[in-house]
Amino acid sequence: MIITLLVAWITFILLWKIVKTTIKTAITYAAIVVLLYFGFDITPQDILHKLSEITQNISQTPVSN
Repeated sequence: MIITLLVAWITFILLWKIVKTTIKTAITYAAIVVLLYFGFDITPQDILHKLSEITQNISQTPVSN
C-alpha cells in the first residue's frame, strides 16, 4: 500500500512539473507573438511564412562532403 502511494505521488509530481513547464512555455510563446503583433505589426502568419522559407532554404542547401 505504501509503495503504491509513493509511486502515485512521484507520478503526480512528475506530471505536475511537465504541466507547469508546458504552461510557462505556452505563455511565453503567446507573449512573444502578442509583442511582435502590437509592437512591430508582425502577424502569426508572417512568422509561419518566414519559418517555412527558412526550412525550405535549409533543405535546399547542398551538403558538402
